[in-house]
Amino acid sequence: MPENKTSPEVQLLDLKAQYKPLKAEIMAAVERVLDSQNFILGKEVTSFEEEIAKVLEVPHAIGVSSGSDALVVTLRALGVGHGDAVLCPSFTFFATAGGASRLGATPVFFDCDEDTMNISIPALSRYLTEEVEERTVNGKKGLYDRKRNLRVAAVVPVHLFGQAVPMDKVMALCEPRGIPVVEDAAQAIGARFNGKQVGNFGAFGCFSFFPSKNLGACGDAGLVTTRDEKLAAHVRRLRAHGSEPKYYHHEVGFNFRIDALQAAILRVKLPHLASWAEGRRAKAAKYNELFAKAGLSTKNGGPVKTPVEAPGCPGVYHQYVIRMPAAKRDSLANHLKAKNIGTAVYYPLPLHLQPCFANLGQGKGSLPVSEAAALDSLALPIYPELTDEQQSLVVNEVAQHLK
Repeated sequence: MPENKTSPEVQLLDLKAQYKPLKAEIMAAVERVLDSQNFILGKEVTSFEEEIAKVLEVPHAIGVSSGSDALVVTLRALGVGHGDAVLCPSFTFFATAGGASRLGATPVFFDCDEDTMNISIPALSRYLTEEVEERTVNGKKGLYDRKRNLRVAAVVPVHLFGQAVPMDKVMALCEPRGIPVVEDAAQAIGARFNGKQVGNFGAFGCFSFFPSKNLGACGDAGLVTTRDEKLAAHVRRLRAHGSEPKYYHHEVGFNFRIDALQAAILRVKLPHLASWAEGRRAKAAKYNELFAKAGLSTKNGGPVKTPVEAPGCPGVYHQYVIRMPAAKRDSLANHLKAKNIGTAVYYPLPLHLQPCFANLGQGKGSLPVSEAAALDSLALPIYPELTDEQQSLVVNEVAQHLK
C-alpha cells in the first residue's frame, strides 16, 4: 500500500523562525533587565524611545502598554470625550473604534477603498463637505455632525495590512477644517507615503508591538509618535496616571507604561526592522508572480485579486490578503487547513455591524465595500523566513482548489 503523505505545515506566521537567530541577544537583554531590577520606565525605556524615534524619523516617541492604549491616550491628549465624533474606517481591527468608545466618544464609520481596503477618501470628503456644519456649543467652536449632533473631534485613518493611506489627501481634508488626525499605524511600522514614514503626518501616530506585528514584543506593548513637543509631554504625563512630578496629578491619566523588559527585547529586534520589511515585500512580489504564472490573478482573468498598492504607498505587508468570489473563500480556507496551510480572515465582521455598535444606526448595507471585503478576503502566510518552496506549495493548493 502506498505511503499516505501529507503536505508540510506552512504556518500563517512562524515566530520561532525569527526568534531562533536572535535568541542569545534576547536572553542577554532580558538578563540585563533582571540584573538591574528596574522594570518600570527608566534607562531601558528611554534608550528604546530614542532609538526608535531615529528609525521612524520622528522627533518624539513614547512607549506605552499597547497599540490599543496608544489610541486611547492620544485621543485623550486631544481632548476627545463625550459629545464627540471620531471618524474611522469600519474595515479594521476593533481597537480603532474601541479607543474612542472607551473615552465616551462616538465612532462614525466609513467605507473602504475597493482596491487597497484603506479608508475611502471620497467618502470622507463627502462627509466633511456635506454632513457637517460649523457651530459653537458651550463655548467650544468646531464642526458638528448635523444628523448626530456631535463635534467632529478627530479622524483616525488606518494603514491597513501595512500599506499607507494617501496621507496628503487626508491632511488636505482635515487641516483646513482644524480636525486633528491620529494615524493608526499598528500594522504599518516602517511603511511610507511618498517617502515619508507613517506616524509623521497627523498630530499622532499609534503603533503596536503585539507579538505578531512586523516588530513584535514578547507580550503587549505600543508606541506613540508626534512632532509636537507639548503633545509628547502630555502623553508622557497621561501614561503615568497624569502625574508630573511623581505623586502630583494635574489630571486623571492611565497606567499605560511600557515594560522595561519589552523595551529591551524590542531594542534587539529594532535593527532588523528594515530588512524584515524588505523580506516581506519580496515574499509579496513572489506571491504576485506565482499567482500570475498560475493564471489565477484577476490581472490575467483569474479569480484571485492580489494586493493593490496605491501610488506612493509601498506596503510592508503585515498581511498578504487576497480576495476572491465570496462563495469560494471559506471553502478555500478549509481546503488549505486540510493541507496544513495557515490562513486567517481579517476581518469577518466590519465594525459598523458589530453588536456593540448596533445602536449607532449604521446597519447592514450602509458600507457595502467593507461588507464585501469581510466576505471575500483571506490572508495567506507571509513572513521574511517563508521559503520559495512554501510559497509555491500555497499557490499550487489555491490553484488546485479554485480550478
